[in-house]
Amino acid sequence: MSWLSKFERFYIEVKQNRWVLWFSYFNRVALAAGFIPAGFVKIFDERFASGLSMIHPMGTYLTAFWNTGYYYTFVGVAQVVAAILLLIPRTVTLGTLLYFPIILNIFILSYAVRFDGSLLTSPLMTLSCIFLLFWNYDRLKFILPIRDPQPVNLPKPIIYTNRFPLKFFFISAVSFVLVIALVFTTNSFLVMPRNTTSYCNEQFEGTNRSAAGAAFCDCVHNQGQPLDTCLEEYEMAADD
Repeated sequence: MSWLSKFERFYIEVKQNRWVLWFSYFNRVALAAGFIPAGFVKIFDERFASGLSMIHPMGTYLTAFWNTGYYYTFVGVAQVVAAILLLIPRTVTLGTLLYFPIILNIFILSYAVRFDGSLLTSPLMTLSCIFLLFWNYDRLKFILPIRDPQPVNLPKPIIYTNRFPLKFFFISAVSFVLVIALVFTTNSFLVMPRNTTSYCNEQFEGTNRSAAGAAFCDCVHNQGQPLDTCLEEYEMAADD
């Protein structure tokens, strides 16, 4: 049996499970709830995360993004449209395809500038979106690079089982743990700019790097230097 046949057998088993069906509903609502408020902030031309300093690495990006004019509004509209499409059963697949590149961009951006505000939520939302792509595999299959794709042999109507999905639960739990581990590692072993000067300095309290850390926080929050520049100066000072 080919790997594709094995995967589709697993997919059909998951697709007929009522627990996973409810989980898909939860993901759709949660993702929509994450984008609708953020989208309307942009549509009404308000600066996103307005409490963040404009010289903070993420604050600098968001300020520049805000000043792009109709592009800023366009992204807000795209977020709201993606959220609404997710809530409509017939358009879930389209909504997921629109949602995924937006949230993936936010995920990468959050880690590039080490932004506390979405270090946990953005990877979890990306993971949730990947799950919905998997959930709609029977529709997406025909745009994937599969030779001679055949329809997935799902029963019509689908007969749902109430048996708890141990395999799916295990895969989901491992994925969640990996995300938490990623966030924990980032927060534990990397110097973070944090959202304020005082919060930034807290990570160096009780260490022999308090002076170097204070200089780093000043570089980020008061001087407004690029994050990489501040990190290089910190590493040089910490090595002395």
